[in-house]
Amino acid sequence: MRRSGSITLAALLAPFMATAAPAQETPATYLERIAAIDDAGPAIHAVVALAPEASIAAAARAKGPLAGHSVLVKDNIETRDMPTTAGSLALKDNATGRDAPLVARLRAAGAVILGKTNLSEWANFRGDRSSSGWSAVGGQTMNPHALDRSPCGSSSGSGAAVAAGLAWAAIGTETDGSITCPASVNGVVGFKPTVGLVSRSLVVPISPVQDTAGPMTTSVRDAALLLTAMAGPDKADPATAQAGRHAVDFTKGLDKVSLSGVRIGIVRRQVGPMPALTALFDQAVADMKRAGAEVVEIDYEPASRLGEAEFAALLHEFRESVTAYLAALPGNPPARDLAGLIAFNKAHAGDEMRWYGQELFDKALAATDAAKYAKDRGDAARLAGPEGIDALMAKHKVDALVAPTTGPAWPIDLVTGDHFLEIGAGTLAAVAGYPHLSVPMGAVEGLPVGLSVIAGKWDDARVLRIGAGYEAVRSAILAKPRFQPWQAPAPR
Repeated sequence: MRRSGSITLAALLAPFMATAAPAQETPATYLERIAAIDDAGPAIHAVVALAPEASIAAAARAKGPLAGHSVLVKDNIETRDMPTTAGSLALKDNATGRDAPLVARLRAAGAVILGKTNLSEWANFRGDRSSSGWSAVGGQTMNPHALDRSPCGSSSGSGAAVAAGLAWAAIGTETDGSITCPASVNGVVGFKPTVGLVSRSLVVPISPVQDTAGPMTTSVRDAALLLTAMAGPDKADPATAQAGRHAVDFTKGLDKVSLSGVRIGIVRRQVGPMPALTALFDQAVADMKRAGAEVVEIDYEPASRLGEAEFAALLHEFRESVTAYLAALPGNPPARDLAGLIAFNKAHAGDEMRWYGQELFDKALAATDAAKYAKDRGDAARLAGPEGIDALMAKHKVDALVAPTTGPAWPIDLVTGDHFLEIGAGTLAAVAGYPHLSVPMGAVEGLPVGLSVIAGKWDDARVLRIGAGYEAVRSAILAKPRFQPWQAPAPR
């Protein structure tokens, strides 16, 4: 279901230009905004499907802590009333009639599941030279802050949708950077929880070791509220066996949080090479120090083996997990295993592989050496967790590690693909399965960048408290979406 807008584009953009935050909006208002901003107007292509009107109307009458809150869900998470495509034409008719447990929890808490967001196809695990935010189903998602700049991936549609005000919040998923990077470059909050806090059942997988869903919102408190509803055990997902012990009210105390006495570890080498970004990060550190935090400079460089081992392990895990997902689908999908997906893409190359190929699929199909996999995954886990985050926090006696999340958004380039800068420490948290929060930190030349807060396993509440503490004392001016191509701001 799509609908035409009856409100002017200027009226729909007005909340972004106001100094005060707008009041909570109704599903109808968000639908009007999606029609005017996502389908027409700037046409950022963040939303790929809307829930049936009857589903939205029924949900709008629900009670609970999320009552009245409209939420968009990444299109690799199953919803009973919309197809789940992972961006691929192979799954364009994948209407399973099922809610993923995390979606069921959101509905039970009163959330209105408004629709599905575009993503980097197969969560950006298909081929080389991909462009974040592109899928054969949804096309190319744009960044609301600069329409010609990347929204980052693979939860690009979720990040862009929240930034554009198309819903109160959205759900993303991450294997390595796919919540935190789009949060950073779209200027929103993104939280990747500890793996095992939120169920992954009925979510199109890459890795049973690193995958997790998480909230994307405009404030840390909203992320905590959403996480509180999402978190909990699921018998079908063994990783969540301990979730019941750690699924608390994550909003508790956030309105009175203080950074006084909190020890913050600055992972200095991960700040990157951009002077303007370094200056902005130093401003954020100064804000935290003024709020009473103790800052500890940390000199650390991840072992080169970490990335190599992670990539090799993911290839093996993807082959097994995506085949298991496809094999269990109801109906008659055109592929039941990874080999079938490869064949489908070859048969539909004009639509699926115009811009880039399926090199990762091919490598994953060949990743069958169990002994090599065990070593790769063991090395990656050790280097990221016990010898990475755990060792750094213990040695320096810090409560969290902090760095920029990533650099500013690069130009969208469908021909040669993404152009990432080596900035941030997010891979450590992703591989270890530890919590990672990205909070807006300001902007470089009008392009948003985020501040990362990372800590140990099950330290989710602590990470959210520190993020909220920084958010409360942040002195930088945040960029507002302009819904235009990027132009250099006038010099100050």
